[in-house]
Amino acid sequence: MTTVRKSVIVPHSCQAMFDLVDRVEDYPRFLPWCRSVELIERTDSQTAARLAIDYRGLVTRIATRNAKLRPRRMDLAFVEGPFESFAGKWTFEPLGESGCRVEFALDYELAGGAFAGLLAPVLGQIMETLVDRFVERAAEARP
Repeated sequence: MTTVRKSVIVPHSCQAMFDLVDRVEDYPRFLPWCRSVELIERTDSQTAARLAIDYRGLVTRIATRNAKLRPRRMDLAFVEGPFESFAGKWTFEPLGESGCRVEFALDYELAGGAFAGLLAPVLGQIMETLVDRFVERAAEARP
């Protein structure tokens, strides 16, 4: 099982950061490994999407169904892709007028096989830099 944990303090509201994470259709604009997104469903309580990942020619698809408690939490659940198990969450904790704390936690295990051996370092790199990409995107959007 691989575990990723990242926490940052940003000068943006919980709502702004939550919305940025929830707008999966924008991911190809700022996540260099995200080739395309298919939004399957978006309601007040959940967002489901399929992401096409293309990292240096290694291509796969991942689909998640994310339960939302706006603007404080988003729980990520695996629907399809190269995983044996996958569970994660984003949390957004307000810090008064100064912004919020964004936390990302993910536990996953790839399904077996030769492809998993190739995919493991790619997913590791993507997951380790994911929060940084969202922070950069939030900074670009800020007036």
